[in-house]
Amino acid sequence: MTEDVLAGDGVWNDESDWELDEFDPEAEAGAEIAMPTLAVVGRPNVGKSTLVNRILGRREAVVEDIPGVTRDRVSYEASWSGRRFWVQDTGGWEPDAKGLQQSVARQAELAMSTADAILLVVDAVVGATATDEAAVKKLRRSKIPVILVANKVDDVRAESEAASLWSLGLGEPRMVSAAHGRGTGDLLDDVLAVLPETPREGGTGTGPRRVALVGKPNVGKSSLLNKLAGDERSVVHDVAGTTVDPVDSLVELGGKIWKFVDTAGLRRKVAHASGTEFYASLRTKAALEASEVAIMLIDASQPLTEQDLRVISLVADSGRALVLAFNKWDLVDEDRRLTLEKEVDRDLVRVPWAQRVNISAHTGRAVQKLVPAMEGALESWDKRVSTGRLNNWLKEVVAATPPPMRGGRLPRVLFATQAGTRPPTFVLFTTGFLEAGYRRFLERRLREEFRFDGSPVRISVRVREKRERKR
Repeated sequence: MTEDVLAGDGVWNDESDWELDEFDPEAEAGAEIAMPTLAVVGRPNVGKSTLVNRILGRREAVVEDIPGVTRDRVSYEASWSGRRFWVQDTGGWEPDAKGLQQSVARQAELAMSTADAILLVVDAVVGATATDEAAVKKLRRSKIPVILVANKVDDVRAESEAASLWSLGLGEPRMVSAAHGRGTGDLLDDVLAVLPETPREGGTGTGPRRVALVGKPNVGKSSLLNKLAGDERSVVHDVAGTTVDPVDSLVELGGKIWKFVDTAGLRRKVAHASGTEFYASLRTKAALEASEVAIMLIDASQPLTEQDLRVISLVADSGRALVLAFNKWDLVDEDRRLTLEKEVDRDLVRVPWAQRVNISAHTGRAVQKLVPAMEGALESWDKRVSTGRLNNWLKEVVAATPPPMRGGRLPRVLFATQAGTRPPTFVLFTTGFLEAGYRRFLERRLREEFRFDGSPVRISVRVREKRERKR
């Protein structure tokens, strides 16, 4: 598949340009490798996310100099000395947390119970606190290897202060500075010594389809993920913006394994965001790029907003398959349904092809209908039309409805081919430029004939290059 074809319109000289590289839709289907998990836990604001980024060697986890930024347990793939493993970042753990922090602490506890090894991070400058001691008591009851990490040891002078952490009873504290990288290499050597080759709970299967849950804040993305998973995978709270990092979860639905990513709600344009909101927006976009299908959640009980339309445009531009899930349907009355239909016809003109499902993440109403909707959208996204069948259809359509004249000449559509899938991309070889309205007409007829429900379709035109007349 040539880049100039997918980038947009172009020109062609002779019929040899019609032969485009074949694209294998199976090439991108990867296998999910079973790897052990290292959980990074500790009280709020001790530098867990900074340490996670240092282990990864890149800035993945959202970091800001205020406590409580990380809320969910988020997994990242890491490698050291040729060994690959998952690193699970967690929110701050507190034994007597209330409200939102209680949900955050529960996620950290789940990470402690399911990991293959644990890093307990303690602030060496502050020293051992009552919360640290409570965490040690909880970890001692498990049979999982625990390494005590004394963070913020920036120089030799701070090492004497960190030595007091022997009192916690977890053995020698590994002295590191996550911010500067001091001691992290030795720490990772110690991690590999206690981390098993394979996870305790076995492999995760092969090739799960990747699904991104997107939408504005507080629309119910985390609630839907928890309902689909049948347990508490993401922190849920009435506070808008509870999810900051994308949260990966492997969920079995309809006899298949799906990899769901619960993303942060996009409030505004990235250029206008700041702090954690800016980095969360970047990670949401990255999660969308790594996905195959997006479930766009819309609050059906409220009018469509500019935020909704902005996220939909983001999905459409990314070229991913799309399912529109109208959430909170249990709150929609007859009058609201009529109004919603008018809003959809008026505002969602860019994605009339998207699959629509009316659900309630809170009650579980119709959430099982998301599976056939996703499968149908992905089938369209992967679909390939043979060149012969495509051109037979094109001849009939163009003969019945020719393209409009340009400059007193009628452009001829000579040949068409499918340049790629994911999303389906078609190239038309013509003798002249085709108007945008005629392209939309061809796309609409293409969808009617070949059923590309739930997937975007891209059409580019290559116009024959004018040749100079020989004297």
